[in-house]
Amino acid sequence: MPDSHLSEIRDLHLFSDMENEHFQQLVRASYVQNFPPQIELITEGDPSDFLHILLSGSVDLFSSWNARETSMATVRPVSTFILAASVRDAPYLMSARTLEKSRIMLIPSQDLREVFGKDIQFAQAIVDELAQCYRGVIKNTKDLKLRTSLERLANHLLRQQARAGGGATFVLDSEKRRLASVLGMTSENLSRAFKGLRPYGVEVKGSQITITNQQDLEGFAKPNPLIDHR
Repeated sequence: MPDSHLSEIRDLHLFSDMENEHFQQLVRASYVQNFPPQIELITEGDPSDFLHILLSGSVDLFSSWNARETSMATVRPVSTFILAASVRDAPYLMSARTLEKSRIMLIPSQDLREVFGKDIQFAQAIVDELAQCYRGVIKNTKDLKLRTSLERLANHLLRQQARAGGGATFVLDSEKRRLASVLGMTSENLSRAFKGLRPYGVEVKGSQITITNQQDLEGFAKPNPLIDHR
């Protein structure tokens, strides 16, 4: 790996406090690679040979069963995926593909496990990362189980609005078919849900969303930091 990449990687939270000797051991067989959009990086059920760290771009985590497919989550920089499988030397439970041009670091899982057992600071950083992932899963499960489809869409739009800077108008960060999958809907249900939010000030033009009545939408959605702070 070029020295220019090493300094950038060293500053990441996961590696910032670990011993330099252990860091060098971890990255000796690692590499950073650029991937074009729609490239499958991981296939569920395969051995977890590498830990992936997304440095730029975005990645879709998805799963398939009985000729059906669903999107599980979107990974954004800087984040690992799928860390638990690499730590446990277990098969991947999800597949992953790039949504756009993405820059990804790949660390051999065997090296990860060896250093995990030697470096306390690195182990603590991994535990912190896994804890964040676990809490994210709980929040997503609460979103799916406690809210109607209309409430899930309303809160998703409020979260995306915040990520886009808080303006009244923003662009959806994924195509509507994938958004429906993430929210646990069919495309037809998503279309009806958008229409159902019109009385609360949501206007849709293609992938562009305009919120004309912020107070009404928030009053309906009732955003909760124990669910929506991602």
